[in-house]
Amino acid sequence: MMSVSNKSNLKEIASLFFKLGCIAFGGPAAHIAMMEDEVVNKRKWMTKEHFLDLIGATNLIPGPNSTEMTMHCGHERGGWKGLFVAGFCFIFPAVVITSIFAWLYQMYGHLPNVEPFIYGIKPAVIAIILMAAYRLGKKAIKTTELAVLGIITIVACLLGVNEFIALFGCGFLGLLIYYSRKQSNLNTFAPFLLGMAKVGSMKIFLSFLKVGAILYGSGYVLFAFLNTELVDKGWLTRQELIDAVAVGQFTPGPVLSTATFIGWQMDGVSGAIAATLGIFLPSFLFVLILNPIIPRMRKSKVIGAFLDAVNVAAVALIVAVCIEMGKNTLTDWRTTAIAIISLVAVFVFKKLNSAFIVLGGALGGFLLSLI
Repeated sequence: MMSVSNKSNLKEIASLFFKLGCIAFGGPAAHIAMMEDEVVNKRKWMTKEHFLDLIGATNLIPGPNSTEMTMHCGHERGGWKGLFVAGFCFIFPAVVITSIFAWLYQMYGHLPNVEPFIYGIKPAVIAIILMAAYRLGKKAIKTTELAVLGIITIVACLLGVNEFIALFGCGFLGLLIYYSRKQSNLNTFAPFLLGMAKVGSMKIFLSFLKVGAILYGSGYVLFAFLNTELVDKGWLTRQELIDAVAVGQFTPGPVLSTATFIGWQMDGVSGAIAATLGIFLPSFLFVLILNPIIPRMRKSKVIGAFLDAVNVAAVALIVAVCIEMGKNTLTDWRTTAIAIISLVAVFVFKKLNSAFIVLGGALGGFLLSLI
């Protein structure tokens, strides 16, 4: 039987990640920022150092980073049951909201206008990400060498270097620094590639399962895969893919819930379920395998040096995402004003829940768009 304490933990996990699934706008960097605030600062489930290790390790496996981080956090609090509860509760709101949009789109052929609200949410989210990068950076940057590696990674990302390459490159530079002091052994890692299947509910599942198993970096890389595998083969129109991207942008939770929208267009409700299960299942399996071995990885000096560098690179990626978001979002005085007010709020009122920042940004965006 499950103890009262375990039941309580699972309820707490479910409540937290369902809430985040409902309010987590802005992509993986923003989701992780909100998680760090809730899990590390408010609830003290783990230290900042361990949270950083989880981010670093998550960036090295395929799948949606922020969704996998929810699973790691759930595992830390409630074991393997907590992993599944956290992952399900974080994904569920986005899947339901996306399904509603998919049904409306199929019925009426267009999407509702939510741009005024997103207009204000984006600059508010930038402030949340900056605060997380600041807090995590203080723990990640342990030496001058790591600070330099972080700067190199930011520059590389802004110049267009692939996120996965930037992470591994930084990790191996960290190893070179370590080897300049000591001699040791090193194991290597290698990703694998898979193809796509044909359309039909079971085949939709297999197609998205394969994508979920090889998808590195942020969820936005998904769209490049889908353009090649679905649009170019005539299984989905480009307009449907563009509209699916739009749904992913203005719904909370993981951007990979876009798979639900696409599956619905391809084969109705059964297609939506098949695509959703397929895209997320690999993440549950990867995290289930990875989470227990991270503490042992940290105990190894060699892998620890690699992980330290990857952690700095992960923070650098967050900063790079923030800079890119700022360039695309802060285009006028209204968005700049919302960003500044949000920055003041997160740095001055440090205990303020990030949900209020998101809601405040949405309200500000709506009101300022009327001017």
